[in-house]
Amino acid sequence: MMAKQKTIKSEFSIVGVGLHTGEKVTLTVKPAADNHGFKFKRVDIEGQPIINADADLVVDTSRGTTLEKNGVRVYTTEHVLAALAGLEIDNALMELDGPEMPIMDGSAYPFVQLILEVGIEEQEADKDYFVVTENLTYEDLERHTEMLAVPQDEFRLTVMVDYNSPLLGTQHAHMYHVGEFVEEISKCRTFVFLREIEFLAKNGLIKGGDLDNAIIIADQILPQEKLDEIADLLGKPHIKVEAAGILNNLTLHFQNEPARHKLLDIVGDLALVGKPIKGHILAARPGHKGNVDFARLIKQEIKKQQKQGPQFDLTKDPIYDINDIEKLLPHRYPFLLIDKIIEVDETSIVGVKNITFNEPQFTGHFPGNPVMPGVLQIEAMAQVGGIFALSTVPDPENYMTYFMKIDGVKFKRKVIPGDTLVFQLELLTPIRRGIVHMQGKGYVNGQLAVEAELMAQIVKEKKEELTEAEA
Repeated sequence: MMAKQKTIKSEFSIVGVGLHTGEKVTLTVKPAADNHGFKFKRVDIEGQPIINADADLVVDTSRGTTLEKNGVRVYTTEHVLAALAGLEIDNALMELDGPEMPIMDGSAYPFVQLILEVGIEEQEADKDYFVVTENLTYEDLERHTEMLAVPQDEFRLTVMVDYNSPLLGTQHAHMYHVGEFVEEISKCRTFVFLREIEFLAKNGLIKGGDLDNAIIIADQILPQEKLDEIADLLGKPHIKVEAAGILNNLTLHFQNEPARHKLLDIVGDLALVGKPIKGHILAARPGHKGNVDFARLIKQEIKKQQKQGPQFDLTKDPIYDINDIEKLLPHRYPFLLIDKIIEVDETSIVGVKNITFNEPQFTGHFPGNPVMPGVLQIEAMAQVGGIFALSTVPDPENYMTYFMKIDGVKFKRKVIPGDTLVFQLELLTPIRRGIVHMQGKGYVNGQLAVEAELMAQIVKEKKEELTEAEA
């Protein structure tokens, strides 16, 4: 069965300070309807529009991901989005009374805990995945960032970080499937090098930074006067650093916690694609800019796929060939219109009709300008649906399918000899009392040619026994 969309069962609130703005904020996360997606709302600004979690709305990636619409911004969105996406939630509304998400401990785990506490609810709509069908590559030469997406039947991430730091070294992290997110990734905290803090502070960042919301890595020993100057910039007490190491003496959750946090950031930033992903993402030296650029690249690929339509592998061995189809359907030449079935599962089916000039309808429709009649396109689609319906019963030879309703028929382009018409039908509702309700689409070269909504009933045919005389 198709995976269903999810939201949270009830709303929750969390209070904290923004890492970069330093402002106290209350974040309330609310359930949302099917196909709502992730959205933000600044309740402290009257009449403020909803801000979609959309890569195209990102205006800044300086140590965090910032969204803006109509001049109103929401800062540091990546951790709460990672918590939602990492728990495979699709729909939520996030209301906040300030400009920035609360940083909490610098990880996604505080949000994960609250989500699990209120619970997750399955919804009616199917998940709409972006499926990686061919390699997608991205490179930022200035930042030495490389990202690659390759086909994979689930969401998988592999990350390598290298900051030319003798203390941190080169680190790798992976998430083989999203089920590992809570325990292996969500607790990993953001980090910063001590040598970077002066620059960040002077540029108006990390105003809410503290020893309890980030891992501070001291890989270089700075003079005490420099440390005092940094502390004064941030309004923090003076500290002493006598040896290289983790400044705040934290116990790391994992030896490679910095690399795992970079992986966490990718989960959050790729939520800006607007769809869950089926694919393996490999990232070298990632950052928010690269993550967001890659999310935009994926959005472009989604638009390209939508324009082209789904792609089918017509070279693979059929599930049902013409001989199998004749055993399932009562139709025969010239009314048997399906050549093969190439895909079938619990909720969908894909069938193929090759259009040839020697078919009888082209004698009169239209001479000199052969076009496959629309009614025959619908009949061919119905035959694919009939094969699906009969494949759900144990003895299909004893059943027939009778169509009860055809709605929403649209023809998008001519179908002519030489075309291959590929029909894809999906169940709209579970089969009950033999009623099969499906949405069907027919494609030529990836372009939508015909669509319709079909309803049929599976009926068991009574076979009368022969009398002695007939025998």
